[in-house]
Amino acid sequence: MNLFILRHGIASDPGEDGLPKNLKDAERPLSAKGKQKLWEIAEALRTMELKFNVVVSSPLLRARQTAQIVAEALELRRKLTLTDHLAPEGSPRQLLAQLQQLGPRAKNILLVGHEPYLSKLISLLIAGNDSVAVDLRKGSLAKLEVNHLGYTRCATLAWLLTPKQLALIK
Repeated sequence: MNLFILRHGIASDPGEDGLPKNLKDAERPLSAKGKQKLWEIAEALRTMELKFNVVVSSPLLRARQTAQIVAEALELRRKLTLTDHLAPEGSPRQLLAQLQQLGPRAKNILLVGHEPYLSKLISLLIAGNDSVAVDLRKGSLAKLEVNHLGYTRCATLAWLLTPKQLALIK
């Protein structure tokens, strides 16, 4: 199985872009620049000929919008699902149990979420703990090759691409 891990795009902060100053974190949308960059990243994914059996996203607006852009660009709208286990306070253990339930048909899974949750998840899967420092910038994409998915060291980091590197793929 391959796990592809995508950090959400650039989001607007409360008080920016006409948003209320008391906007809840979960309601922060992607900025116009964030959306534009995500479309470029989605085009790079298409150029790379990446195929996903399922797209699993945090329900927070900026992550959900990121996942929707990728799903639309790759014609995967029906394969998009949301889970609280990818939210910043989500449970990696419960996320992995949820992914295991997808069964062997899910060979390529795209996860969309937030930091520091995603870098800790990558560290857990490649080292068995959170000791590995992973710099996952907004819009970065990592590929993990997983032998047997579990809450332990079970994967190898195949690659990690920054948004700038993804933008060069045309």
